[in-house]
Amino acid sequence: MSDTQTLIENRPPSVATLFVQRVDATPDAEAYRYPVPAAGQAPDEWKSLSWAQAAERVYAIAAGLVDLGVRPEERVALASSTRVEWILADLGVMCAGAATTTIYPSTNAEESAFILADSESRVLIAEDAAQLAKARERRAELPDLRHVVVIDPAGAEPAEGDPEGWVLSLAELEARGAAHLEKNPEAVRERIAAITADQLATLIYTSGTTGKPKGVRLPHDNWSYMAKATVATGLITSEDVQYLWLPLAHVFGKVLTSGQIEVGHVTAVDGRIDKIIENLPVVQPTYMAAVPRIFEKVYNGVAGKAREGGGAKYKIFQWAAGVAREYAKVSQDNFRRTGRPGAPFALAAKHKVADALVFSKIREAFGGRLRACVSGSAALAPDIGFFFAGAGIHILEGYGLTESSAASFVNPGEAYRTGTVGKPLPGTEVRIADDGEILLRGPGIMQGYHRLPEKTAEVLESDGWFHTGDIGELSADGYLRITDRKKDLIKTSGGKYIAPAEVEGQFKAVCPFVSNILVHGADRNFCTALISLDEPTILGWAKEQGIAGSYAEIVASPKTVEMVDGYVKRLNEGLQRWQTIKKFRLLPRDLDVEHGELTPSLKLKRPVVEREYRELIEEMYAGSREA
Repeated sequence: MSDTQTLIENRPPSVATLFVQRVDATPDAEAYRYPVPAAGQAPDEWKSLSWAQAAERVYAIAAGLVDLGVRPEERVALASSTRVEWILADLGVMCAGAATTTIYPSTNAEESAFILADSESRVLIAEDAAQLAKARERRAELPDLRHVVVIDPAGAEPAEGDPEGWVLSLAELEARGAAHLEKNPEAVRERIAAITADQLATLIYTSGTTGKPKGVRLPHDNWSYMAKATVATGLITSEDVQYLWLPLAHVFGKVLTSGQIEVGHVTAVDGRIDKIIENLPVVQPTYMAAVPRIFEKVYNGVAGKAREGGGAKYKIFQWAAGVAREYAKVSQDNFRRTGRPGAPFALAAKHKVADALVFSKIREAFGGRLRACVSGSAALAPDIGFFFAGAGIHILEGYGLTESSAASFVNPGEAYRTGTVGKPLPGTEVRIADDGEILLRGPGIMQGYHRLPEKTAEVLESDGWFHTGDIGELSADGYLRITDRKKDLIKTSGGKYIAPAEVEGQFKAVCPFVSNILVHGADRNFCTALISLDEPTILGWAKEQGIAGSYAEIVASPKTVEMVDGYVKRLNEGLQRWQTIKKFRLLPRDLDVEHGELTPSLKLKRPVVEREYRELIEEMYAGSREA
């Protein structure tokens, strides 16, 4: 048996046990950093928690929940943005033997109530008064909800009509837990010792692109496996500093906390997206994870600044970007053939010049120490990936689903291949079905959908194979490339199949102004597109062009439409005839989560967007032979 197999198979029965082992091994080592906002314009102050200090709070939260009457496997919901208290509360729930139900803070009252009711959550840990208000509004629909614990209690005091003790602060819960431990010091340890591998740890409701969310049941064994398997890849070490901003309500964000406990590195936590650029030079992370939209925005921002700097500066950027992509492709190809990266002398010399002029500044913006980024949740346009790789920021694409505990594939360190999601994690099996669907089996696969046995049976076979709904291709040496969602394949009226995500990804690499694009063409005789532009980038361009007005006015300008049309024509040059975009429309605002057009992990909800902009779509087909 290999060392990796031994590592995976000798995993503890629960995340709680894993946490205890980490605290016992390195009690005084730094575990978490978190910002404390300063007054006025002063920069945030960053504070730290050691593993022992974190454990004191985690065990107090766990004991507080036990004191409230929470029993093993009962659900405790968490509705909060990403912050250190989210992690402490989640660990507290699991150390109490209960299970965390995650709720995005942006979820409206109706859907929040559905999740709380469907999960039969006994306690809700809410970030602030706004999250408490949602539960209050729907309290009549939540007979199982006994208490709401508020992290930031300002304005969240108990109100008239609240049951006795229904609202309490996190500080009060911890004080209650500390008092409980004084009377019974072994209360939490006893709960932890009783946890079994198949005991429910997390219930995550998939945001999905259609229909009501489904609760994905993930037991402790899923997370123990993820902790061991991610460390076995060699991508993280005890010396790393992770910058964590992803939504912890999403499985991609949550999986990053389990690997950290296993290896014991530092995690800096701040979920404020608008603070990322400010935080990176302060935290100086060695690795971080993000969704592709973040890298696209960084690329567009860098290109936009170069353009604003004038013709010469923009030409230098365009030249450097070309060098980066060429260098990355050649270097990866050399590594594949010889086991060593690198490029011929002439290309290496150009790369050195480009590095001094452009790439070094990009790396400094990321904090100067970034060894690698992990990208997941959606496909990263290969040209974006090659650009960053050539600039010295290696984006390791990975792949997984909520139903597979987030991580099933990841690119392996120096052997990464842009455009693929890498190889399966140790212990995970993969096969490609006859229709191209990716099937997975292994310790990371869910138990099933909560209270939905029929839905579970549709995707999970009796022998453990899970149907992902994604289409992909496996190389001879085990690298997976995702080509599309099975349900998202477009079949034109001419009988041609098109993968819209592939076309959309190519356009994002071609056009530096795009934010989101939806390619439409099912049962039509040609393809069209709805396009939204990145607001800061297009406003900067408009200023250069002398175009005044709001975002909506700028995208309606004939000059803007003409500019985007040029990029659409460039895209079409590289497509098959039946894939080409014949017409497009610029949307009057960007697509977003608030309007329900994107999932919280920034995936496009195609049915929602197509329904909302049906008139624009029909307008593009008006007068064609099918109309």
